[in-house]
Amino acid sequence: MINETYKAMLGGKSIIRELSEYATKRGEKIGYDNVFDYSLGNPSVPCAEDYTKAIIDMHETMNPMELHGYSPSTTIPSVRKAVAESLNRRFGMQYGMEHIFMTSGAAGALAHALRAVTKPGDTVLTFAPFFPEYTPYVEGTGAKLEVVPAHTKDFQINFEAFEEMLTGDVMAVLINTPNNPSGIVYSEETIEHLADLLRQKEKAFGHEIFLVSDEPYREIAFDGKSVPYPSRYYDNTLSCYSFSKSLSLPGERIGYVAVNPKSVDADLLVPIMAQISRGTGHNCPSSSVQLAVARVLDETSDLSVYETNMNLLYDTLVDLGFTVVRPGGTFYIFPKALEEDANVFCQKAKEYDLILVPSDNFGVPGYFRMAYCIDTEKVKRSIPVLRRFVEEQYPDR
Repeated sequence: MINETYKAMLGGKSIIRELSEYATKRGEKIGYDNVFDYSLGNPSVPCAEDYTKAIIDMHETMNPMELHGYSPSTTIPSVRKAVAESLNRRFGMQYGMEHIFMTSGAAGALAHALRAVTKPGDTVLTFAPFFPEYTPYVEGTGAKLEVVPAHTKDFQINFEAFEEMLTGDVMAVLINTPNNPSGIVYSEETIEHLADLLRQKEKAFGHEIFLVSDEPYREIAFDGKSVPYPSRYYDNTLSCYSFSKSLSLPGERIGYVAVNPKSVDADLLVPIMAQISRGTGHNCPSSSVQLAVARVLDETSDLSVYETNMNLLYDTLVDLGFTVVRPGGTFYIFPKALEEDANVFCQKAKEYDLILVPSDNFGVPGYFRMAYCIDTEKVKRSIPVLRRFVEEQYPDR
């Protein structure tokens, strides 16, 4: 008999993927240039040039056994050392290679981090709006995910609701900053308040509460601001990272977990993650990709296009009367729909070949997400279409 759990998941396909597939099929009919597809968060800028050079050089000069052989179960030591040193330079941390575990992207990082600090039956809290895939990520561990309602004024943490939900069965708190889908960056004040509250509850409950920090958009920040690094504020933090956005390498599936050296059992967590790999079939990411990213750890692709696109869309949405919190990073914007049912709103937009993602699956009904990781030229061409859609469908807005 096939697994009924996964069979049931077939009926709950990602709305994001469904809309992306629709946009592709629609593009086959009318030309994809005429479909304004804001559905999928797929980086649109070329990968960093030095990464390509590194790949070519390694294939031309390195011993094939080193380049293509299995990496150790705890992943390649030289890569882990390089990642630790980069994080220490950038964030004033004290990581050693023993605190770094390379993974297949941020999804792989979260899969290992969550299994390392929870057991079946535990509760994990996250904050709306949240990435919908957190649900299968957490439920796949046997833990249960509970979602703290959003503070829609600014999409910082709703601390009043959070404190009510932070009960003794909560073993981990999952955050995402910069945030998908809102684009909001948690302020230093928010991170400090979160850390203080977690420390208080650890004492009250008599057990650790780990902070699992999902950080794939860390390098995409706007207005010249930097993103607070949660591990600097709270010892029991596992930082989960992906190079998918910073280096535009989503298909290479490469990231890491960085275990705060001050956390409980810091020296055990990476070996534990290696054991988790045995049970999940993870078995380490590509050796060649691990080695390549180690050569370009302090570089990024040219990410400036995302801020350009954000400003174009933000200014247009405000001018059209949308309620929208200005993003501080990522390549997402999260306006409030012009009617209560965001699904109806987005369905109407499809008639104009505007592909927008309704917000229900993000835990905040009545909004929609636009992933503006597309060419600026196409963003500009979409603005008159967006304006026509709003003016025709919502003349009394």
